[in-house]
Amino acid sequence: MASLPRAIDARELLDAPAALPDLEESLRDIARLNRFFGGAWLLRAQMAQLLEQIPADQPVTILDVGTGGADLPMALVRWARRRGRPLRVFALDRNDQTLAVARRLAASYPEIILLRGDGLCLPVKAEAVDVALACLTLHHFEPAEATALLAELNRTARLGFVVSDLVRSRLAYFLVWLATRLFARSRMARHDGPLSVLRAYTPAEILELARRAGLPGIRVVRYPWLSRLAVVGENG
Repeated sequence: MASLPRAIDARELLDAPAALPDLEESLRDIARLNRFFGGAWLLRAQMAQLLEQIPADQPVTILDVGTGGADLPMALVRWARRRGRPLRVFALDRNDQTLAVARRLAASYPEIILLRGDGLCLPVKAEAVDVALACLTLHHFEPAEATALLAELNRTARLGFVVSDLVRSRLAYFLVWLATRLFARSRMARHDGPLSVLRAYTPAEILELARRAGLPGIRVVRYPWLSRLAVVGENG
């Protein structure tokens, strides 16, 4: 189906101050929708080739930018535990309230270190982590900032980065609208889900963002049945 025009300067409720109970309910909804739409599976699938460069008995360091309730870091840690693979995740968000929720939800995951920081100026040295991730984060930024985010992810990651986000299409809009009505409990998630589709970037737009960021070698993998896509940059 044809793409929709991108919603410019639209504001999601998650980007504004919110009461802590409302925020936590929305983050739990996002985690639930990530499970249904394969958020952690998609990241693992695209990270697999990058992680092949690290022996299985050596620790892996991951930076998750815009971690929200840290549901994806927790899923990655559970995956690593099952395989006996050493893993440490630095989960970063710029919102103190969001971090407070994530700290409570991830209390039993010592492998996750929560950090406060801005994706446009990551508090991490160049190539300080093996892989950098951003899930459902890119669409929150207008083009100039989205370009800066891609450049920062690439700067901090030794092996490469994976960005997962929504697809902007009429089909994705319908599927996300339906999913938020069926599975989301919070007003915030029901409002933000369809709007996130309208704010998302098409593959062609992402390639242009990457070109501006000086990253011509990235690839975009589409998962239309999940209403998502993955952006992969390799430094190895």
